[in-house]
Amino acid sequence: VQLVESGGGLVQPGGSLKLSCAPSGSTLDYHAIGWFRQAPGKEREGVSCINSSDGSTYVADSVKGRFTISRDNAKNTVYLQMNSLKPEDTAVYYCAADPDYYCSDFGLFVADFGSWGQGTQVTVSS
Repeated sequence: VQLVESGGGLVQPGGSLKLSCAPSGSTLDYHAIGWFRQAPGKEREGVSCINSSDGSTYVADSVKGRFTISRDNAKNTVYLQMNSLKPEDTAVYYCAADPDYYCSDFGLFVADFGSWGQGTQVTVSS
């Protein structure tokens, strides 16, 4: 299983980026696809997740109102639209997928996902 992220880069505070995650096979093969991030010296944290069964999503409080997750099954891609970016959003962003997990308001945890991408760097700096 391969998950390929793209769309990272350098952006000024207040700017926007859109990350993409394209799994091998179909997005429908994975019940949940999520985004995590890891800043230097910090643990990997869950950012957002989307379920294939009903399209429901989870968004972490730290990015709520600024980040939006979506999926386009026809293009076999999951997106993370990031707006109003802040320097504290700087991190390596990882796409993760699992065939059985169901995203919920309970939270998003590394141990719940079996497949991971290689990560894409997002740097928010002036």
